[in-house]
Amino acid sequence: MQADYSYRQDTTVPDFADDRPLIVFDGECVFCSAWVQFALKHDKQERYRFLAAQTPLGEALYRHYGLDERDYETNILVENGRAFFKSDGSIRMVAGLGAPWSAVKVFRLLPRRWADALYEFVARNRLRIAGRRAACYVPTPEQRGRFLG
Repeated sequence: MQADYSYRQDTTVPDFADDRPLIVFDGECVFCSAWVQFALKHDKQERYRFLAAQTPLGEALYRHYGLDERDYETNILVENGRAFFKSDGSIRMVAGLGAPWSAVKVFRLLPRRWADALYEFVARNRLRIAGRRAACYVPTPEQRGRFLG
């Protein structure tokens, strides 16, 4: 477990705006990119920022948190300087969209081991389920301000 805002002391992690929650996602995964499009559509308060894992900052954050920066089997939610992964990160991301999506918090009642096992199954098979993009997701000009990297 890393200390809150630990990436600020890591010289290999470039400085970035961390005043809002940041979702780091696999920009080449159709499934992950669809999640980002869903979040953009339903994030009425424009709470989240987004970052493709394939960017230098995305790779640096994966390394900082001890993840393989070439195998993006977990998204990262960085919120208030703290990183959340797997099922915990996903539940927090969806709940952060507000009602009615906050009802997803009910999944916190599942033992984390089960929730993470389900998350890992989907993550391992995401490219078989949805495919891979030839290039990272590219935001529209209206969305561009919500993306880092």
